[in-house]
Parts: sequence; structure tokens; C-alpha cells
Amino acid sequence: MYAVFKNGGKQYKVIEGSIVLLDKMNLEPKSKVELNEILAIVDNDKANIGTPFIKGAKIEAEVINEGRGKKVVTFKKRRRKDSKTKRGFRRDFTRVRILKIIAK
Repeated sequence: MYAVFKNGGKQYKVIEGSIVLLDKMNLEPKSKVELNEILAIVDNDKANIGTPFIKGAKIEAEVINEGRGKKVVTFKKRRRKDSKTKRGFRRDFTRVRILKIIAK
């Protein structure tokens, strides 16, 4: 059984026990969180697809920790124009473990 859910404008495909990096939620480690925006649940050959979300379905997860990702550097150079731009970006994330997928 796996589920597809939406969080922070992104979609994630998870199974029970998997670890996912979500957008930062400012939660304490070992706290529980419920994810309610479930787009699809697939169990063997049976698929339950929501329009847009499945009512009554949820995913229970446990917060492991919060952190920052690796630095991503963007560099733009326009030749013959003496124009350069260098920027760095580090994504803040919350690492969660999926405990249970609950279909209604």
C-alpha cells in the first residue's frame, strides 16, 4: 500500500515506515503530525483517487528532526556584458517518518 499526498506545493509518494523531507513545520522532535491532503491511495490493484482530496483519509507521521539542506548555488553569467550573479540557497526541512496510512 502506498499513498500520494500534497505538502507545500509538492507531491510525495510514500509507504508506511518511509522517511520524507517536508517543508519546515516548526514542530518538536517525536511529536505527531497528521497530513490530510491525500491525493491517492493504492492498495494492491485497488486505487482510490480523490477529487482533489480523499475525504476521511489521513497519514499519521512522527517528526524526527528539523534541519537545512545542502547549499545549492546558482550562477548566471551573460557573456560580453560584464554581468554576473551568484546566489546560494539552503532549503529548511522537517524530516518525518510515516507511521500509518489511514483510508476511510
